[in-house]
Amino acid sequence: MASCSEESVTATEEEPTETAASEKREARLRKFRELHFKRNEARKLNHQEVVEEDKKLKLPANWEAKKARLEWELAEDQKKKACADRGEDYDRVKLLEITADDAERWERKKKKKNPDTGFAGYAEAQLRQYQRLTKQIRPDMDSYEKQREEYGEDFHPTSNSLIHGTHVPTKEGIDRMVEDVEKQIEKRAKYSRRRAYNDDADIDYINERNAKFNKKAERFYGKYTAEIKQNLERGTAV
Repeated sequence: MASCSEESVTATEEEPTETAASEKREARLRKFRELHFKRNEARKLNHQEVVEEDKKLKLPANWEAKKARLEWELAEDQKKKACADRGEDYDRVKLLEITADDAERWERKKKKKNPDTGFAGYAEAQLRQYQRLTKQIRPDMDSYEKQREEYGEDFHPTSNSLIHGTHVPTKEGIDRMVEDVEKQIEKRAKYSRRRAYNDDADIDYINERNAKFNKKAERFYGKYTAEIKQNLERGTAV
């Protein structure tokens, strides 16, 4: 009887021990499966990132800017269609969406931008000159009122008016015109790329093209050929 009771006690003690060991084993297996799942998930994400980065590297350098521009144009087209469907003016709706801060910032940016892109044609140069001159005009309201009283109804001439050629410019107006013309001449002289001709310089060319070539050669190789040139001029070259 004593031996049977001892065996039952031993079996009772072994059962909790085996249960605890199996629970630990299950927890470890569960943690291992979680780590294995996370590793596969990280591998999949890394592969996707590598593929996306490879695609970006194969795209042009300015692809992001082009994409943003195309998206903006698409959004603008959709807004225009929506305004057209509602019978609204798109430009007016767009202006209503602009804040005062944005308008002020764009105005400052527009003023900073240099509109003079250089000579592109006589028509554009004439237009820029006209715009520059008109911006400088400061109307004299006293002279305006005086002329309007003097000419009366003919101040706004019609086909029957006979005041053409009767206007005499003031001395101040002539002085302003002369000053502006002198400024134009001075500015034009600064932009001129033509070199002044030196009558005392040695003539070592046969035409204009050859003169330019000789100047380039002198600029790059003059210090190496100075002695040879002097010997040739003196007639002592070997």
